[in-house]
Amino acid sequence: MRRLGSVQRKMPCVFVTEVKEEPSGQPYLWARLDRKPNKLAEKRFKNFLHSKQNSKEFFWNVEEDFKPVPECWIPAKEIEQLNGNPMPDENGHIPGWVPVEKNNKQYCWHSSVVNYEFEIALVLKHHPDDPGLLEISAVPLSDLLEQTLELIGTNINGNPYGLGSKKHPLHLLIPHGAFQIRNLPTLKHNDLLSWFEGCREGKIEGIVWHCNDGCLIKVHRHHLGLCWPIPDTYMNSKPVVINMNLNKLSRKTSVWFQILFSPPCLWPHIMCFYTLLSNLQSFSPYSL
Repeated sequence: MRRLGSVQRKMPCVFVTEVKEEPSGQPYLWARLDRKPNKLAEKRFKNFLHSKQNSKEFFWNVEEDFKPVPECWIPAKEIEQLNGNPMPDENGHIPGWVPVEKNNKQYCWHSSVVNYEFEIALVLKHHPDDPGLLEISAVPLSDLLEQTLELIGTNINGNPYGLGSKKHPLHLLIPHGAFQIRNLPTLKHNDLLSWFEGCREGKIEGIVWHCNDGCLIKVHRHHLGLCWPIPDTYMNSKPVVINMNLNKLSRKTSVWFQILFSPPCLWPHIMCFYTLLSNLQSFSPYSL
Protein backbone atom coordinates (compact mmCIF):
# COMPACT_ATOMS: atom_id res chain seq x y z
CA MET A 1 0.00 0.00 0.00
CA ARG A 2 1.23 3.47 -0.86
CA ARG A 3 2.09 5.44 2.24
CA LEU A 4 -0.51 7.94 3.36
CA GLY A 5 1.82 10.89 3.03
CA SER A 6 2.06 10.68 -0.75
CA VAL A 7 -0.99 11.68 -2.78
CA GLN A 8 -0.22 12.14 -6.48
CA ARG A 9 -3.56 11.60 -8.21
CA LYS A 10 -5.77 13.06 -5.54
CA MET A 11 -8.95 14.99 -6.08
CA PRO A 12 -7.89 18.35 -7.59
CA CYS A 13 -6.94 21.08 -5.16
CA VAL A 14 -5.01 24.22 -6.00
CA PHE A 15 -3.37 24.30 -2.62
CA VAL A 16 -1.76 20.86 -2.53
CA THR A 17 2.01 20.96 -2.12
CA GLU A 18 4.83 18.44 -2.16
CA VAL A 19 8.36 18.40 -0.77
CA LYS A 20 10.91 17.16 -3.30
CA GLU A 21 14.70 17.21 -3.41
CA GLU A 22 16.34 19.55 -5.91
CA PRO A 23 19.32 18.38 -8.00
CA SER A 24 21.45 20.46 -5.62
CA GLY A 25 20.36 18.17 -2.80
CA GLN A 26 18.29 20.83 -1.03
CA PRO A 27 14.70 19.90 -0.13
CA TYR A 28 12.17 22.15 -1.84
CA LEU A 29 8.45 22.84 -1.59
CA TRP A 30 6.49 22.31 -4.82
CA ALA A 31 2.97 23.58 -5.52
CA ARG A 32 0.34 21.66 -7.47
CA LEU A 33 -0.22 23.07 -10.95
CA ASP A 34 -2.29 21.09 -13.43
CA ARG A 35 -1.75 21.71 -17.11
CA LYS A 36 -5.15 22.46 -18.64
CA PRO A 37 -6.42 22.41 -22.24
CA ASN A 38 -6.86 25.59 -24.23
CA LYS A 39 -10.36 26.83 -25.10
CA LEU A 40 -10.65 25.01 -28.41
CA ALA A 41 -9.46 21.69 -27.00
CA GLU A 42 -11.64 22.05 -23.91
CA LYS A 43 -14.71 22.68 -26.06
CA ARG A 44 -13.91 19.66 -28.20
CA PHE A 45 -13.41 17.51 -25.10
CA LYS A 46 -16.70 18.64 -23.53
CA ASN A 47 -18.58 17.95 -26.75
CA PHE A 48 -17.04 14.48 -26.77
CA LEU A 49 -18.13 13.84 -23.18
CA HIS A 50 -21.69 14.92 -23.87
CA SER A 51 -22.02 13.10 -27.16
CA LYS A 52 -23.83 9.80 -27.38
CA GLN A 53 -20.93 8.26 -29.26
CA ASN A 54 -18.40 8.59 -26.48
CA SER A 55 -17.38 4.95 -26.44
CA LYS A 56 -14.33 5.77 -28.53
CA GLU A 57 -11.22 7.12 -26.86
CA PHE A 58 -10.71 10.87 -27.08
CA PHE A 59 -7.58 11.90 -28.97
CA TRP A 60 -5.35 14.53 -27.39
CA ASN A 61 -2.56 16.38 -29.16
CA VAL A 62 -0.51 17.24 -26.09
CA GLU A 63 1.77 19.67 -27.92
CA GLU A 64 -1.09 21.75 -29.34
CA ASP A 65 -4.13 21.22 -27.10
CA PHE A 66 -2.74 22.47 -23.79
CA LYS A 67 -1.90 25.85 -22.32
CA PRO A 68 1.78 26.56 -21.72
CA VAL A 69 3.26 25.99 -18.28
CA PRO A 70 6.47 27.36 -16.71
CA GLU A 71 9.71 25.71 -17.77
CA CYS A 72 10.19 24.48 -14.22
CA TRP A 73 6.90 22.52 -14.37
CA ILE A 74 7.16 18.74 -13.99
CA PRO A 75 4.39 16.13 -14.37
CA ALA A 76 3.14 14.27 -11.33
CA LYS A 77 4.18 10.70 -10.72
CA GLU A 78 2.18 7.71 -11.96
CA ILE A 79 0.40 9.57 -14.75
CA GLU A 80 0.14 7.86 -18.10
CA GLN A 81 2.87 8.54 -20.66
CA LEU A 82 2.64 8.24 -24.45
CA ASN A 83 5.74 8.59 -26.59
CA GLY A 84 7.44 10.34 -23.70
CA ASN A 85 4.64 12.86 -23.23
CA PRO A 86 2.51 12.98 -20.06
CA MET A 87 -1.15 12.35 -20.89
CA PRO A 88 -4.19 14.02 -19.32
CA ASP A 89 -6.39 12.27 -16.79
CA GLU A 90 -10.11 11.59 -17.09
CA ASN A 91 -10.81 15.27 -16.38
CA GLY A 92 -8.64 16.47 -19.24
CA HIS A 93 -5.90 17.84 -17.00
CA ILE A 94 -2.24 16.87 -16.67
CA PRO A 95 -1.37 16.95 -12.94
CA GLY A 96 1.99 18.50 -12.20
CA TRP A 97 4.16 20.59 -9.91
CA VAL A 98 6.11 23.87 -9.88
CA PRO A 99 8.72 24.86 -7.28
CA VAL A 100 7.65 27.46 -4.72
CA GLU A 101 9.96 30.45 -5.10
CA LYS A 102 10.08 33.41 -2.74
CA ASN A 103 9.65 36.00 -5.49
CA ASN A 104 6.60 34.35 -7.08
CA LYS A 105 3.50 36.33 -6.05
CA GLN A 106 1.18 33.53 -7.20
CA TYR A 107 2.59 31.29 -4.47
CA CYS A 108 3.31 33.89 -1.81
CA TRP A 109 1.21 32.06 0.80
CA HIS A 110 3.00 28.81 0.04
CA SER A 111 6.36 30.50 0.53
CA SER A 112 5.20 31.98 3.86
CA VAL A 113 5.24 28.50 5.45
CA VAL A 114 8.74 27.53 4.35
CA ASN A 115 12.21 28.89 4.99
CA TYR A 116 14.83 27.55 2.60
CA GLU A 117 17.73 29.13 4.46
CA PHE A 118 16.92 27.01 7.51
CA GLU A 119 15.28 24.21 5.47
CA ILE A 120 12.16 24.05 7.64
CA ALA A 121 8.39 24.40 7.22
CA LEU A 122 5.50 25.20 9.55
CA VAL A 123 3.42 22.04 9.94
CA LEU A 124 0.24 21.21 11.81
CA LYS A 125 -0.44 17.65 12.97
CA HIS A 126 -1.40 15.63 16.03
CA HIS A 127 0.83 15.96 19.05
CA PRO A 128 3.11 12.88 19.12
CA ASP A 129 2.41 12.13 22.79
CA ASP A 130 -1.25 13.10 23.02
CA PRO A 131 -3.65 12.45 20.11
CA GLY A 132 -6.15 14.81 21.73
CA LEU A 133 -3.86 17.77 21.06
CA LEU A 134 -2.74 19.47 17.87
CA GLU A 135 0.81 20.71 17.42
CA ILE A 136 2.34 23.44 15.29
CA SER A 137 6.06 22.97 14.84
CA ALA A 138 8.96 23.83 12.57
CA VAL A 139 9.67 20.57 10.72
CA PRO A 140 12.85 19.97 8.71
CA LEU A 141 12.06 19.74 5.01
CA SER A 142 14.16 16.58 4.88
CA ASP A 143 11.52 14.91 7.08
CA LEU A 144 8.82 15.74 4.52
CA LEU A 145 10.52 14.46 1.36
CA GLU A 146 8.11 12.91 -1.19
CA GLN A 147 5.10 13.76 0.97
CA THR A 148 2.15 15.81 -0.21
CA LEU A 149 0.58 18.37 2.08
CA GLU A 150 -2.40 20.69 2.21
CA LEU A 151 -2.00 24.45 2.62
CA ILE A 152 -4.53 26.13 4.91
CA GLY A 153 -4.78 29.59 6.39
CA THR A 154 -6.00 33.16 6.21
CA ASN A 155 -6.00 33.50 2.43
CA ILE A 156 -6.85 29.94 1.42
CA ASN A 157 -10.32 28.73 0.42
CA GLY A 158 -12.13 31.40 2.42
CA ASN A 159 -10.27 30.47 5.62
CA PRO A 160 -12.95 28.16 7.08
CA TYR A 161 -10.91 27.64 10.27
CA GLY A 162 -10.50 31.32 11.12
CA LEU A 163 -6.69 31.38 11.10
CA GLY A 164 -4.86 34.67 11.47
CA SER A 165 -6.22 37.98 10.19
CA LYS A 166 -5.80 40.37 7.29
CA LYS A 167 -3.20 42.28 9.26
CA HIS A 168 -1.47 39.15 10.55
CA PRO A 169 -2.09 36.31 8.06
CA LEU A 170 -1.15 32.79 9.10
CA HIS A 171 -0.71 29.72 6.92
CA LEU A 172 0.26 26.14 7.75
CA LEU A 173 0.89 22.83 6.03
CA ILE A 174 -0.94 19.62 6.92
CA PRO A 175 0.53 16.30 5.70
CA HIS A 176 -1.97 14.10 3.90
CA GLY A 177 -2.88 11.21 6.16
CA ALA A 178 -2.09 13.17 9.33
CA PHE A 179 -5.67 13.06 10.61
CA GLN A 180 -7.28 9.63 10.65
CA ILE A 181 -10.88 8.93 11.58
CA ARG A 182 -11.30 6.49 14.45
CA ASN A 183 -14.93 5.46 13.95
CA LEU A 184 -15.56 5.33 10.21
CA PRO A 185 -19.14 5.23 8.94
CA THR A 186 -20.13 2.51 6.49
CA LEU A 187 -20.13 3.34 2.79
CA LYS A 188 -23.88 3.85 2.61
CA HIS A 189 -25.53 7.15 1.77
CA ASN A 190 -27.77 7.32 4.84
CA ASP A 191 -25.01 6.21 7.20
CA LEU A 192 -22.61 8.81 5.82
CA LEU A 193 -25.27 11.51 6.03
CA SER A 194 -26.08 10.61 9.63
CA TRP A 195 -22.39 10.55 10.54
CA PHE A 196 -21.68 14.00 9.09
CA GLU A 197 -24.80 15.50 10.66
CA GLY A 198 -24.97 13.78 14.02
CA CYS A 199 -21.45 12.76 15.01
CA ARG A 200 -19.04 15.24 16.63
CA GLU A 201 -16.17 13.71 14.64
CA GLY A 202 -18.24 14.29 11.51
CA LYS A 203 -17.97 18.08 11.77
CA ILE A 204 -15.31 18.09 9.06
CA GLU A 205 -15.11 18.98 5.39
CA GLY A 206 -14.84 15.46 4.05
CA ILE A 207 -13.22 12.03 4.13
CA VAL A 208 -10.59 10.47 1.89
CA TRP A 209 -10.29 6.68 1.87
CA HIS A 210 -6.78 5.39 1.06
CA CYS A 211 -7.34 1.97 -0.51
CA ASN A 212 -4.87 -0.91 -0.52
CA ASP A 213 -4.50 -0.72 -4.30
CA GLY A 214 -3.49 2.95 -4.12
CA CYS A 215 -6.90 4.32 -5.17
CA LEU A 216 -8.31 7.33 -3.35
CA ILE A 217 -12.00 7.86 -2.73
CA LYS A 218 -13.29 11.21 -1.50
CA VAL A 219 -16.62 12.16 0.01
CA HIS A 220 -17.15 15.89 0.52
CA ARG A 221 -20.02 17.34 2.50
CA HIS A 222 -21.27 18.92 -0.74
CA HIS A 223 -21.65 15.43 -2.26
CA LEU A 224 -24.32 14.77 0.37
CA GLY A 225 -26.03 18.12 0.05
CA LEU A 226 -24.48 19.41 3.28
CA CYS A 227 -23.04 22.87 3.85
CA TRP A 228 -19.40 23.82 4.11
CA PRO A 229 -17.93 25.75 5.81
CA ILE A 230 -19.71 25.22 9.09
CA PRO A 231 -19.41 27.37 12.23
CA ASP A 232 -18.28 24.69 14.68
CA THR A 233 -15.83 22.20 13.18
CA TYR A 234 -14.45 19.18 15.00
CA MET A 235 -10.89 20.44 14.75
CA ASN A 236 -11.84 23.89 16.07
CA SER A 237 -12.59 22.26 19.43
CA LYS A 238 -9.10 20.81 19.89
CA PRO A 239 -6.41 22.54 21.94
CA VAL A 240 -3.17 23.49 20.17
CA VAL A 241 0.44 23.31 21.27
CA ILE A 242 3.05 25.48 19.57
CA ASN A 243 6.28 23.62 20.05
CA MET A 244 9.70 25.05 19.33
CA ASN A 245 12.41 22.68 20.43
CA LEU A 246 15.43 24.93 20.89
CA ASN A 247 17.71 21.93 21.23
CA LYS A 248 16.92 20.81 17.68
CA LEU A 249 16.87 24.22 16.00
CA SER A 250 19.78 26.48 15.17
CA ARG A 251 19.89 29.93 16.75
CA LYS A 252 18.84 31.59 13.48
CA THR A 253 15.92 29.21 13.10
CA SER A 254 14.82 29.87 16.67
CA VAL A 255 14.81 33.61 16.03
CA TRP A 256 12.74 33.13 12.82
CA PHE A 257 10.20 30.98 14.67
CA GLN A 258 9.98 33.50 17.52
CA ILE A 259 9.28 36.35 15.11
CA LEU A 260 6.39 34.39 13.57
CA PHE A 261 4.61 33.95 16.89
CA SER A 262 5.73 36.94 18.95
CA PRO A 263 3.46 39.94 19.71
CA PRO A 264 1.47 41.41 18.11
CA CYS A 265 -0.09 37.97 18.47
CA LEU A 266 -1.61 36.13 15.55
CA TRP A 267 -4.31 34.89 17.92
CA PRO A 268 -5.41 36.68 21.09
CA HIS A 269 -4.92 33.39 22.99
CA ILE A 270 -1.17 33.20 22.32
CA MET A 271 0.89 34.58 25.19
CA CYS A 272 4.33 33.23 24.36
CA PHE A 273 6.12 31.43 21.57
CA TYR A 274 7.90 28.50 23.13
CA THR A 275 5.40 25.84 24.21
CA LEU A 276 1.84 26.77 25.07
CA LEU A 277 -1.57 25.25 25.34
CA SER A 278 -4.87 27.04 24.80
CA ASN A 279 -8.22 26.65 23.14
CA LEU A 280 -7.57 28.12 19.73
CA GLN A 281 -9.54 28.08 16.54
CA SER A 282 -8.08 25.01 14.90
CA PHE A 283 -8.03 23.45 11.55
CA SER A 284 -7.95 20.47 9.16
CA PRO A 285 -9.03 20.51 5.52
CA TYR A 286 -9.85 16.81 5.60
CA SER A 287 -9.70 13.98 8.00
CA LEU A 288 -7.37 11.69 6.09
